[in-house]
Amino acid sequence: MLQSIDARTHEPFGQALPESGADDVNRAVEAAAAASDAWAASPAAARAALLRGLADALEGQREALVPLADRETGLGPVRLNGELDRTAFQLRGFADQVDAGAPYTCTDDPAVAGAPPAGRPRLTRVRVPVGPVAMFSASNFPFAFSVLGGDTASALAAGCPVVVKAHPGHPQLSRAVFELARGVAAAQGLDEGVLQMVQGAGIDVGVQLVRHPLIQAVAFTGSFRGGAALQAEANARPQPIPFYGELGSINPVIALPAALADKGAELAKTLAASIALGCGQFCTSPGVVVVQQDEASQAFVQAFAEALAAQTPHAMLTPGMRKAFDAGVARLTGHEGVKTLVAVDAAPAAVAPTPLLVQTTAERFTASHALREEVFGPAAVVVQVADADEAVRVLKAVGGSLTVTVWGAETAGDEAQRIVRAAMQVAGRVLFSGVPTGVAVTAAQHHGGPWPASTAPFTTSVGYAALDRFLRPVALQDAPAWLLERKGQAC
Repeated sequence: MLQSIDARTHEPFGQALPESGADDVNRAVEAAAAASDAWAASPAAARAALLRGLADALEGQREALVPLADRETGLGPVRLNGELDRTAFQLRGFADQVDAGAPYTCTDDPAVAGAPPAGRPRLTRVRVPVGPVAMFSASNFPFAFSVLGGDTASALAAGCPVVVKAHPGHPQLSRAVFELARGVAAAQGLDEGVLQMVQGAGIDVGVQLVRHPLIQAVAFTGSFRGGAALQAEANARPQPIPFYGELGSINPVIALPAALADKGAELAKTLAASIALGCGQFCTSPGVVVVQQDEASQAFVQAFAEALAAQTPHAMLTPGMRKAFDAGVARLTGHEGVKTLVAVDAAPAAVAPTPLLVQTTAERFTASHALREEVFGPAAVVVQVADADEAVRVLKAVGGSLTVTVWGAETAGDEAQRIVRAAMQVAGRVLFSGVPTGVAVTAAQHHGGPWPASTAPFTTSVGYAALDRFLRPVALQDAPAWLLERKGQAC
């Protein structure tokens, strides 16, 4: 049974919910598959109406959903109201994309008389929905990356039914949002298979879902370990399927002397607040800060340490996350050649952790994989480099990252170009001001990156290009008129 736990008192509350068994998973997937053809062939008006209806329903139930989410997560009503707003915004945003024809785009090459290569038949390139999608909810965003989050919204917009694997960290909220969504679908006369949900605390439910032969793609946001294991399951199927996993990263910040000399104290406070935001439980939380050894950079490190020590994060979302954070702290502080600048206070797992800041050299950082592993929580590593060449080596050692932030590259020059080039090679998003926490939902967004940040670096899990993950190209050669008249809408 799944039991909700009050995030502040750590006491159980509410009725325990049954976990999904193998038969439940099978029924959910079969229902999604039964609805698949009709939803794939659905017109823009139907898809947009569902997405907007879900957004309206979320907002309409705000007064009930936000307190429930707060009780299960302890994230606070301000944060959770903002997250609900974002979730409704992206649902409506995908509805707008559907209205604009994004899922139905097609490319038409008219026939040319004659033999190849100059001559050709008529070819029309369209995209078809892949079929039922398994979506794994994340713990740290109970609205925006959960039952009606971006993966669900983008898959529905693409014409794919969704089977949600709810996160066990907020089972009551997940059930409430799912029931809300079912009501919207029923009111619009849609097949209930368009959106299904399964729940379970162990790995069995998720593995069964990925292995099910009717599931045609997987969207996942979570840990590297969990995502890599599920990707292996997706690849081991008799019919391997796409696995779109966002696995987190350490999001380096390259702080060049020019920026620090100008506004180092301000940037120190901004960065400290970003690392402590949400108790560091964001996939875009900055985990590595690269500085040179000049006077302005060293003054920045001191101000940064002071600002981070003054932060007071809230408790972590689950005891498991706190245990993993404590293990990461021990790994960093116990590593040879690492100096602790801000130490974590020893405290029970139920108490909010204090931030950690350690410092090391570029040589040690690039040589040790242990220093480059993500610590999910309010922790960061300062890496001292001699010059731009060492900064580039640090970025290459990090490998794939969701983001890289470069401060001080406003003026073109060899040093700036080399660092920016390296940043673009390893990250899905490169920032030149601000901090990486906060991911805008927009057409130009890319939330992904080379392995190990994500399993599919050419795709994004945030922004309107996310629906491209669930549409497969098909070239129609000399198609009959009735098919071309559908203008990219599946038949």
